[in-house]
Amino acid sequence: MSSSELFEKINFKKAYRENRLGAANWVLANPETFEELLVYCFGKDKELAKKATWALEFIARDKLDMLYLHLDFFFDNLPHATGDGALRSVGFICELLCIEHYKKKNEVLGNSLTRKHKLIMTDCAFDWMITNQKVACQARAMTALYFLGTEQNWIHPELVQIIRQNMHQGSAGYKARGKNTLDLIKKFQSNL
Repeated sequence: MSSSELFEKINFKKAYRENRLGAANWVLANPETFEELLVYCFGKDKELAKKATWALEFIARDKLDMLYLHLDFFFDNLPHATGDGALRSVGFICELLCIEHYKKKNEVLGNSLTRKHKLIMTDCAFDWMITNQKVACQARAMTALYFLGTEQNWIHPELVQIIRQNMHQGSAGYKARGKNTLDLIKKFQSNL
């Protein structure tokens, strides 16, 4: 077990928003600890990894660019993320990266996000779509795959098939995000 200050900040007992946000704000105030946070996010201690990814999610909401220099580490480890809480957070981060890159056309991210990163994200997002994951994770995967599919034309047909196959049994959240994603794909296809 680490005795670092970061460990103390992310090893909170209760998953209250204030605890998660407090850990994230502490890392934002101490950016030299960001790499250590990433290591915790994908470490063997799954409970600590979950808490670390919760903090990482709050950081990404506020300062996504902190992750840009660490995309190799993030994507090399993304396939090993497990557990509902951690997957929801890393799925959200993938969604944010796609929005920032494809919709907002962030040049700095565009220079950092490689083909390899996109392939790993695509594989993980499809895995989240076809395995028994919580709706939040699958909803984030749909959005990421929509944007990735604007660059790789094979993605949209696969995504459409999965959404249509699962929509009838999905929750209200799944159905809403699924319908929205199908509408976006249809609009994108009509503009080609």
